[in-house]
Amino acid sequence: MWTGDNLPILRGMNSDSVDLIYLDPPFNSNTNYAAPIGSKAAGAEFKDTWSLSDVDAEWINLIESKHPALHRVLLAAMTNSDKSYLAYMAARLLEMRRILKPTGSIYLHCDPTMSHYLKLLMDAIFVDGDEYSFRREIVWDIAVLSGFKTKAKNWIRGHDTILFYCGESFTWNPPRQEHDQKYLDRFDKVAEDGRRYFGGRGKRRYLNEVVAKGKAVGDVWSDIMSFQQTPTAKEKVGYPTQKPLKLLNRIIQASSNERDTVLDPFCGCATACVSAEANFRQWAGIDISPKAAELVDGRIKDELGGLFQCVRRTDIPKRTDLGKLAPYKSHKAALYGQQEGHCTGCGEHFKAPNLTVDHIIARNKGGTDHIENLQLLCGHCNSVKGDRGMEYLRAKLQL
Repeated sequence: MWTGDNLPILRGMNSDSVDLIYLDPPFNSNTNYAAPIGSKAAGAEFKDTWSLSDVDAEWINLIESKHPALHRVLLAAMTNSDKSYLAYMAARLLEMRRILKPTGSIYLHCDPTMSHYLKLLMDAIFVDGDEYSFRREIVWDIAVLSGFKTKAKNWIRGHDTILFYCGESFTWNPPRQEHDQKYLDRFDKVAEDGRRYFGGRGKRRYLNEVVAKGKAVGDVWSDIMSFQQTPTAKEKVGYPTQKPLKLLNRIIQASSNERDTVLDPFCGCATACVSAEANFRQWAGIDISPKAAELVDGRIKDELGGLFQCVRRTDIPKRTDLGKLAPYKSHKAALYGQQEGHCTGCGEHFKAPNLTVDHIIARNKGGTDHIENLQLLCGHCNSVKGDRGMEYLRAKLQL
């Protein structure tokens, strides 16, 4: 369980290392959330209001230069708040695609606030080529048509959206669910051996076989209760956006196998981690709040019993899949050719000895010594930039 900003942590993970990603990120709901005092999650809180000051402008610059299709989605944003939110999500989803195995799946949980934009974002990242594809939009029916909701001068909101993308050879264990009682009541005939059945003329369907097999699951999930309903409420720890275990069990069981690795990069009260542990998967969670690590310990002990202690980390992992990288300064000649001798900052032309190799994303923010993360700056621009982003340098150069 990592505590901290998930972007540098994701950047430090090896490529093709995760089998399943489930994320329930902020939705740009223009709301600030906090767990109630006295609840198990007390102290957990997060801000879901966005402005350009929340976004490192370097993310937008990198997206513009290296991912033009993705940048077009940002340009389509109606407000600066929307653009800020999408830039925040895009930077992280790009890393999630990199670490997801070709056989892996990703489920993005959202609501109508930003689901239309997030679908465009996911398409630009995960359908840009033949490796991954969009599979389904899942509707989770959470409607409880009573109480204060009925006072709204609007259609009553009754669902969340889950966007499902996966690799070409993805893991799939077809989920089954219980049949409706109304359907089972149709098995009202009794066979010679005492079994109830439905049908005739040699086409009997026996109740015990139908119940054992269950019913295939479609893309509208109305059999999983939200926390507004009593049977599910006993799981509640007070975290503002907690999801039920049954929801995560369905996703994890369908799209991964035992000992596969599950990642939740916005794990909150760690429902995905608890479900992964219960289903014998390896797992990792990331959350900005230290409360998440406390909750996963307590919840796994409560749900599964026995002794459990998750490994808590606050460091940024270091990738081990790049092999032994050459010293970053050894790329100077190649970079000089790529940039045709121009400084990335001021744009002026210099002889090679007057340019310095610089990290686009600083190493203390998860950047590597790979040539894709390197550029050449003149001495002045390099000293002004330091370990900050290029947007800081550009702003200083314009003064």
